[in-house]
Amino acid sequence: MSSSSRKKKTILFLAANPKNSTVLRLGEEVKEIADGLQRSKKREKFQLEQQWAVTPRDMQRAVLDYKPEIVHFSGHGVGEEGLALEDETGQIKLVNAKALARLFELFMDRVECVVLNACYSDVQAAAIAHHIPYVIGMKQAVGDNAAREFAIGFYDALAAGESIEFAYKSGCVSITMAGIPEELTPVLKKKPENSDQETAEQEIVPAIDNILEESSSALANARSLPSPPVPLLNLDNPEGSVSLDSPLYIARPPIESECYQTIAKPGALIRIKSPRKMGKTSLLQRILHHSREQGHQTAYLNFQSADGNFLGNLDHLLQWFCGEITNELNLEDRVIDYWKQGMGSKQKCGNYFQRYLLATITTPLTLGLDEVDRIFPYPQVAQEFFGLLRAWHEKGKNEPAWKKLRLVISHSKEVYIPLNINQSPFNVGLPIDLPEFNYQEIVELVQKHQLNWSDRKIEQLIEMVDGHPYLLRKALYEIARGYLTLEEFLQTAPTEEGIYGDHLRYHLINLTADPNLEAAMKQVIASSVPVRLEANLAFKLRSRGLVKLLGNDVIPLSNLCRLYFKDRLGVH
Repeated sequence: MSSSSRKKKTILFLAANPKNSTVLRLGEEVKEIADGLQRSKKREKFQLEQQWAVTPRDMQRAVLDYKPEIVHFSGHGVGEEGLALEDETGQIKLVNAKALARLFELFMDRVECVVLNACYSDVQAAAIAHHIPYVIGMKQAVGDNAAREFAIGFYDALAAGESIEFAYKSGCVSITMAGIPEELTPVLKKKPENSDQETAEQEIVPAIDNILEESSSALANARSLPSPPVPLLNLDNPEGSVSLDSPLYIARPPIESECYQTIAKPGALIRIKSPRKMGKTSLLQRILHHSREQGHQTAYLNFQSADGNFLGNLDHLLQWFCGEITNELNLEDRVIDYWKQGMGSKQKCGNYFQRYLLATITTPLTLGLDEVDRIFPYPQVAQEFFGLLRAWHEKGKNEPAWKKLRLVISHSKEVYIPLNINQSPFNVGLPIDLPEFNYQEIVELVQKHQLNWSDRKIEQLIEMVDGHPYLLRKALYEIARGYLTLEEFLQTAPTEEGIYGDHLRYHLINLTADPNLEAAMKQVIASSVPVRLEANLAFKLRSRGLVKLLGNDVIPLSNLCRLYFKDRLGVH
């Protein structure tokens, strides 16, 4: 071996994508890694070796033969149950954390870093880190695109001569730069330095003799059990917003990046509008999270939490509003002090914000006001309250105190209240009208649920529920858990027996309570072509998520709506 080759660090890329698992684009990942190394000024210092369709024995032999400094695994992971390698027939073969830890213990004097680019692999990373200086895993499910972006950023930095810790941070930044909200998923584990390390290893890792060949038939069988299945994912319940740490959030570029750029500006205002269950709150929470990462104070207020008697009285509403924001900021409540002054309610509220809240905090303040349409049924209060928000936004353009304030407003219904064009916050700022998921976003969501579906199966799902985020997540949640097949879903979805029974009944009750709206929906359902409705009726149906607009006309949102309401409303 030449002296120059001795100086090279070997990166061993191990890939496994069993036949009975979701198809991953691992070829693109290794190509990007190879291209990055080739572009680097220090390319002569790295040698990339590849091993595909890796079995447990292949993995052990590859590490033994290539003697790598860096070992990179790309494929599937299922948490405590292990990494999904392949058996001799190409099916899933699980290797758990204990086995992997003992394998890398044999090479602890040579291997510097192990990268496990697979879902829920932080369990394995923690075990391996008892022997290897640096180990990177994923603390939750990771999307194919995010995993690839991390690998690109990581190896680009290594090839530029940076440290492993720097490269890890570079990989996370690459995920962020790509507009994917999964930058917190990769985790870096470092080898402990305490004296009890050996004892800890013994507790974690038993003998290796039979672990590497441990059967994984339990996983494959569990996927075929009718009930109850063994879950492969810690799936979030699809009801409500998508939590910040959930891997199931689907970004809709360029919406997120536009919101993040806007909220950084003094006096910013963002308006999020969409029908119910389309993801408004999930987006709003991510804007607030991004603001906190930029050093802002944030406060979230959902108007569903307001007592009904507050909404019809401006003075009561503004006192409640000030008190809730104060509580969110963990400040002393001084509302009563400011309300003693002899002036109008709006002026008291403005003084409370300017002279107390904004004067007390030293950083920008981002307010997230969710479901403000609860105020719409009270026209006089709505005019005054929204006029106040517009006035604050205008002040934020010039007055230093108000430049601190940034507003994010979310609502489902169209704004029917007669607001003066110069007093409304609904015609200024950044408007965001959340769309349904497109085809690629639906494919990504299916993959995140680890469903290995053909294009035709995905098309069948879309034909039933279109791109509606909640309807898609609800279906995939039940199917991925094994409680429902796609065929059963397609048969029962548009009935009250199916998984959308409560959702559909809710809409039916609201429709039949408004004869004009019911008649409009019947007209839409009965027609095979787009229908022209009165603007008021069209927007009300759209706000409820029952139709979508095609120019000035409407059609049913999905086949689900058409089939269910055709039956329940007696349309022939």
